[in-house]
Amino acid sequence: MSGSCVPFQVGDLVKVTQMFPLGHNRTPRYIMGHTGEICQVVGEFANPEELAYGRKGFPKKMLYRVRFDQASIWPEYGGAPQDKLEIELYQHWLAPASNRGVKT
Repeated sequence: MSGSCVPFQVGDLVKVTQMFPLGHNRTPRYIMGHTGEICQVVGEFANPEELAYGRKGFPKKMLYRVRFDQASIWPEYGGAPQDKLEIELYQHWLAPASNRGVKT
């Protein structure tokens, strides 16, 4: 992983930042502002938001798989309470979240 530090580890709670940059991004708006749990450190990859504009994608960004409770994303969710959504998100979209009162 290019010798870089991995700021989040499996089990860490993270909050998806709410940014609305113009142009291409790889984070769906419906997940912005929600808190989830890191369930996998996928690795370091060229930044797809830069690649979309024909740039080289550097510096590389760490990619994580993050797990969310379905009901916390969609309050009207009618499925089973234990249903989860897993989504891959790049590090620059994530911030540490408080562990208090959060169930993932």
